[in-house]
Amino acid sequence: MNRTVTARPVVAGLLALGVLGAGVASAATAAAVGEPTPRGPQSTAAVQPANQLITARADATTVKAWQQFRVQGKAQGVKPGYTVLLQQKQGASWKSLPVSTTVNRDGSYSLRVKLGVKGKNQLRTITGRHGDVVSQPMSVVVR
Repeated sequence: MNRTVTARPVVAGLLALGVLGAGVASAATAAAVGEPTPRGPQSTAAVQPANQLITARADATTVKAWQQFRVQGKAQGVKPGYTVLLQQKQGASWKSLPVSTTVNRDGSYSLRVKLGVKGKNQLRTITGRHGDVVSQPMSVVVR
C-alpha cells in the first residue's frame, strides 16, 4: 500500500493546540512547506558580556628561556575569587598553560610565568564563570 503523508495537517493541528513553541513551530512550518532551513557553520566563540572586561600586561617583552616574568591585569565586573588562566596560542588554537590565580577583591590579579618555547609567544588571560571573559593578546619573545 502506497501512502503519502504531508506534515502540514499535523503541524497545523499542533499549532492549534498550542503544543509547539514559536521557534519550533516556525522551523516545523518551514520544513512542511519546503522552505530552506538555515544551515552552515555556527559560531562557537564565547560572547564576552558587555559589563565584564579583563586586561593583561606582561612586565617584560623579551625574556630568556625559563626566565620568570609577571602578567598582571584587572578584571572588571568579575567576582573576586574567580580563576584567571593564562593561554598561549599554539597554531590556530589557544591552549591553557599550567598557571592560574584568582581575582582579588579590587579586581586585580598577577601571574608568575616561565616560558621555554623560543620565539614570539602570543599570550592572553581568560576568566569568568565559563572562561567567557578574554583579554587582548600580548606578545612575549623568548630568546
